[in-house]
Amino acid sequence: MNSFEFDAYKTRYRAAIRQVLTESEKGRLDEAAFPAYSHRNPVINWLFWQRLRKVMDFIQSPVPYEHILDFGCGSGVMLPFLSSISSHVTAMDVDLLPLQRVQDFIPLANNIEVKDAAQTAITDLPANRCDLIIALDVIEHVQDLPRTLNELLTLLKPNGQLIVSGPTENILYQVGRKIAGPEYSGAYHERGIAEIKDELRKIASIQPIATLYWPIPLFELFAAKKGSG
Repeated sequence: MNSFEFDAYKTRYRAAIRQVLTESEKGRLDEAAFPAYSHRNPVINWLFWQRLRKVMDFIQSPVPYEHILDFGCGSGVMLPFLSSISSHVTAMDVDLLPLQRVQDFIPLANNIEVKDAAQTAITDLPANRCDLIIALDVIEHVQDLPRTLNELLTLLKPNGQLIVSGPTENILYQVGRKIAGPEYSGAYHERGIAEIKDELRKIASIQPIATLYWPIPLFELFAAKKGSG
């Protein structure tokens, strides 16, 4: 996806999110990052969208994938892109309201299947099926980190990858959340990205994608493959 295509993608989705926010109860969609992806501050807005751009660039492939899982899909901000590079996409989240609200403005492609994580466990999904699992800013919320990571890795094909992004939770990140506004000031993360990476290294090999941005690292992105770290 070139810069022009990405800007058009961002503009379309940001407009949909802003429209949804005007029609929704205040605070109801905060955890799905609606305020971040539609933030009026250009720096904050750019930072959140850059995470997606980095992931898109990393997973872009001339050969379509067979199956991608978007674990913790939130508003579905990655789904139009994922559906364009894969034959089948599974979108999964414990709260599907954000995705449902956005669908009124951006309908899901026919090759996207939606799973309610409140009713379907990771272990209910077929093992060794996914080329990619996308888990962007979601794993820091799970309670049982080792179990969740092990279960996700069982879904991957032998050469499949788990793509992870998450906050550093360092002091600069904490300050940045307060500056960004009340939607970001709650202490609702179970952990930061460093703990997730350390746990994954026990069962997978890690490939860095990006750190956003030195010298003030707020988010880190990496890919994990099954096997010894």
